[in-house]
Amino acid sequence: MRLLVVNAGSSSLKLRLLDAADRTIAERAAEWPRGAPFPAAALDELPAPDAVGHRVVHGGEELRAATWIDDAVRRRLHELSALAPLHQPRALAAIDAVSRQLGGIPAAACFDTAFHATLPAAAATYALPKEWPRRRFGFHGLSHAYASRRAAQLLGRELGDLRIVTCHLGAGASLAAVHGGRSVDTTMGFTPVDGIVMATRPGSVDPGLLVWLLERGGVDVAELADALEHRSGLTALAGTGDMRALLARESAGDPEARSALAVYVHRLRGGVAAMAAAMDGLGVLVFTGGVGEHAPEVRAAAAEGLRFLGVSLDADRNAEVRADGEIGAHHAPVPTVVVTAREDLEIARQVRVLAQRSSDG
Repeated sequence: MRLLVVNAGSSSLKLRLLDAADRTIAERAAEWPRGAPFPAAALDELPAPDAVGHRVVHGGEELRAATWIDDAVRRRLHELSALAPLHQPRALAAIDAVSRQLGGIPAAACFDTAFHATLPAAAATYALPKEWPRRRFGFHGLSHAYASRRAAQLLGRELGDLRIVTCHLGAGASLAAVHGGRSVDTTMGFTPVDGIVMATRPGSVDPGLLVWLLERGGVDVAELADALEHRSGLTALAGTGDMRALLARESAGDPEARSALAVYVHRLRGGVAAMAAAMDGLGVLVFTGGVGEHAPEVRAAAAEGLRFLGVSLDADRNAEVRADGEIGAHHAPVPTVVVTAREDLEIARQVRVLAQRSSDG
């Protein structure tokens, strides 16, 4: 089965066509600024696939596995847009545009929330009044699922034997506790704003502070929502969410950059420790995503505060890794692995499973 994987991001579109062995036949990337029409030219002259897999951020409580997209599924995805306003409408626009251009080729939605549907009630429940939403959904599930499985492969271990903390560090960032191949805790919650510090999002914040801002700080709901999504995190602390720029400024002695990175690493270390606690131990630490893959300084700083969990890096391996590989010190009780983010391969795997189940009837 030849599969087209469609990943509609907050400002870009990525397409990858894979053959039956998951080899890349063709790939395209296009800028897709907010408010601009779908970049349909990215599909021009692309070989026809047998099926399409779309990355969709939010599946809600009921869409817990990859599913073929029909009118009912599309309506439900639209209803969930308020829970992921940056990503869900763009995924829907991509679904509609690709369907129009490719005709009747079957298309599936693969959800970032689905991997975390296995969270136990203790981890998935907010202590709020029962008439309010209580469910923690979690996000980046496609990345966490792939990274944990790939880490087990790299180490020659069975996934079911491992307690893995996966660190998806990019503009958006989250951690997951993966025990026996299942997500048992994660840092994001009802929305992707929760958790560790990100490029433009603050991560976990005292909700009392937000109430104070609304009641006494002269901030209205629209301004608060915009600030939490676009003007917080590293951007608020140091003027930019670009990790490369921050690391360069820190190296040059910039105190603002140094302070921002200290906040970032502090929250990252605490998040890893919390994920380990959810599994009663840590067996493997995994870094993935743009920052996780390409910022050895961040990996080293995080690991330095995790020695009590058995984490220790080899400085040379950490500096030299360019793709999937182990970076832990040889004597370290807990191996540390860098995994190249390949959400497309996880989407392809899920669509193939779905197609097989459909053919089996």
